[in-house]
Amino acid sequence: MTGGLGAVLFDMDGLLVDSEPLWFEAERTVMARLGSPWTPADQHHLIGSTLERGVAYMLGKAARPADPALVGHWLMEAVTGLVTTRGVPLLPGAAELLAEVAAAGVARALVTSAQRRFMTAVLAATGLEFALTVCGEDVSRGKPDPEPYLRAAALLGEPPGSCVVLEDSATGIAAAEAAGCPVIAVPSMPLPPRPGRPAARSLAEVDLPRLREVAAGFAAGSPSS
Repeated sequence: MTGGLGAVLFDMDGLLVDSEPLWFEAERTVMARLGSPWTPADQHHLIGSTLERGVAYMLGKAARPADPALVGHWLMEAVTGLVTTRGVPLLPGAAELLAEVAAAGVARALVTSAQRRFMTAVLAATGLEFALTVCGEDVSRGKPDPEPYLRAAALLGEPPGSCVVLEDSATGIAAAEAAGCPVIAVPSMPLPPRPGRPAARSLAEVDLPRLREVAAGFAAGSPSS
């Protein structure tokens, strides 16, 4: 029995894995080819973005013009290569929560803005497994549009309101809320506080009872903190 909890939908970068340092290194490498510097503030601006939005932002800061498709190729080659050669660490509580959800028989899905090639590299490097994944190529409109989460809920056969989403970025949270999903924010960088939105400092603070509590509170119209 899962009560009001039908499924758990996980973001990937910054939530399950500490991939942001690899993205920063890859972005800085690409921007060097484009003749411009890249700062942590620039990277923070792109957290949760699709590849297309990220490339557009990078080209807006570039000293030299380049074809967007080529820049996207450079970026994906760089970051996927880093994951393949160095691996990527799991964030605290990720493995334990996934195991707990799986053991309870609750459906789960990975919903990421990342391209399939990068997602596949991360899953291979970490050993994480999902029966259902939704990545950047699977939707026509990425986060903050609700399409990725609506697609995951539909493929699982669950109403969005019974799918608890775990997200670390403002972009991902906006997508989940627009889809009508209850959300637990696990921010990888400071987010503006919102009264009534459940939050955790890491996935180590989230367990199955907490997920059920949030789902039940959402159904009752009173989200739990």
